[in-house]
Amino acid sequence: MSSDTGLVVAIDRPADGVAVITLNRPARKNASSIALRDQVSDALESLAADAGVRVVVITGSGGTFSAGFDLGEFEHGDPDHVERLWASSDRFHHGVLRFPLPTIAAVNGAAIAGGFDLAVVTDIRVAATSAWFSQPERRWSDVVYRPLRELVGGGAARYLTLTGERIDAAEALRLGLVNAVVPDDMLMQHVTALATEVASAPRDVLIRSKAMIIAATDIPGDVRTLDL
Repeated sequence: MSSDTGLVVAIDRPADGVAVITLNRPARKNASSIALRDQVSDALESLAADAGVRVVVITGSGGTFSAGFDLGEFEHGDPDHVERLWASSDRFHHGVLRFPLPTIAAVNGAAIAGGFDLAVVTDIRVAATSAWFSQPERRWSDVVYRPLRELVGGGAARYLTLTGERIDAAEALRLGLVNAVVPDDMLMQHVTALATEVASAPRDVLIRSKAMIIAATDIPGDVRTLDL
């Protein structure tokens, strides 16, 4: 079973009203461990309470957005560990999906399995040219479906969920999975400018807008990860 020591999430403030959460396990391709998910969830709770924050960006370190769940943690069959694993996942997914302010995914490389899911539960997605998406976990587990369906429609969501086909950034843009594709070396500059534009609105207006977005998903707050 993998383990993390210290912080595996970094927080930056590149512009007024903008906070960036960076998944920082490059040696594991930013795989989502319990520690990483818990640190992201903690960060989101802190940022939601920070009156100076109006937009949150999520990205990955190195050349990968996220390779999904850390499969090494599934090798431990202890029931308490398994419950902790899924509880951290539920908190993490709902923490992003129901964050009370706008979120943007800066997809800087592969978004695989749970990394794909993380991207689709944000509000806006911008991909680097090198980014790609796939749902290989369909071979061993359920796939987060409803947030994906909302973005690309039922036909495309069913296809991606059932086949696990790898799609590149251009195809993701065509399907509506991402909102823009930019050169790799321009990704964070573009996303920071976009986040700054979003953050130019009053915080109370953004909170009301996000509340409408959350309500429109029609996803209850107590739905477990594997039922999304």
